[in-house]
Amino acid sequence: MSALNELHDQAMDLTFFALRERKHGNEAKALPLFQQALKLELAAIDALEEYIEPTYSVLHRSAATLALDCNELRKAEQLAAKALAQEPPEFVADQLREVLEQVYAQWKKTAAEMASGD
Repeated sequence: MSALNELHDQAMDLTFFALRERKHGNEAKALPLFQQALKLELAAIDALEEYIEPTYSVLHRSAATLALDCNELRKAEQLAAKALAQEPPEFVADQLREVLEQVYAQWKKTAAEMASGD
């Protein structure tokens, strides 16, 4: 198995456990797992030796989603935009746009909460 596949698989395993913790309301346990998964997914992107679709855009979508789970909104935006700047397959491009919509919705919610003093 290539280093890229191994890193990605490890990231997905951690994501599974993080989602399970979040589902049970254990955000304190979920967040570090999401953060570890994000680091692994970013390492998988770095291990990609050449631009290959859909691998390139799928890894970026996965990392962007993990960044969103970590509340790293700027990182999520950057990863999604970087993949969209290439020529991703349309089904992945749609998913990347959904990540961006989630990022912008979260920023809007945060701004509204700050404005209302919550």
